[in-house]
Amino acid sequence: MVLKKWDDLPENMKTDAVRPYYDNLKKKIFSLFLKRGFDLIISFLLLIILSPVFIILSFAIARDSKGGVFFRQKRVTQYGRIFYIHKFRTMVSNAENKGSQVTIKNDIRVTKVGIKLRKYRLDEIPQLIDILFGDMSFVGTRPEVVKYVKDYTPEMMATLLLPAGITSEASIQFKDEDRILETADNVDNVYVTKVLPMKMKYNLESLDRFSLLDELCTMFKTILAVLKKDDIENIAHEDKGEEISKNE
Repeated sequence: MVLKKWDDLPENMKTDAVRPYYDNLKKKIFSLFLKRGFDLIISFLLLIILSPVFIILSFAIARDSKGGVFFRQKRVTQYGRIFYIHKFRTMVSNAENKGSQVTIKNDIRVTKVGIKLRKYRLDEIPQLIDILFGDMSFVGTRPEVVKYVKDYTPEMMATLLLPAGITSEASIQFKDEDRILETADNVDNVYVTKVLPMKMKYNLESLDRFSLLDELCTMFKTILAVLKKDDIENIAHEDKGEEISKNE
């Protein structure tokens, strides 16, 4: 993974707020090289291993609702570059034209299969393609849509020094982000003014202490967070079932 020279960065990133993060990463060039090697090899192997899963999920999505299997959307990655992210479609066709670009809990645009895909984060699997092409990494700031990047503070721009990621400490801490936003009158405004700054606090801290070991720990914590969420929901369903039985 190549870190550009300071003079070659986009003008909106060559600021005093970004410089400390850049200087810190500049000292870790070898780790960045290993990070890209890890991304390249593991994403390639996983794409081969998970190919049967791709086929099964693609069939399930196509059967569940009209529209394509994949969801493609403009996102922002390293140095502010625009790319089209790969995700399994979890919403009805043209969902972006039927509401906010942020998804809330119980969003009526989410399909039946989409609910399951989101629960276990299976909709993220196609992003292995983006990792292979170098648009993303396994760990890094989640790629935002262009409209939200325009609201970045000068310091937040530092997160664009590295490729966007599938997971991060912020993703773990805000895995139930949809629940936070479900009661908001203006979802976009609440996301930009409250949620985004909190997520960016975690992203900037992770960037400041960047190391391969820290990223491996983040990947492991992500797996545990998904499994823990499933356990909590199962307990909640069991408790609800007991209450119904008692009432009966």
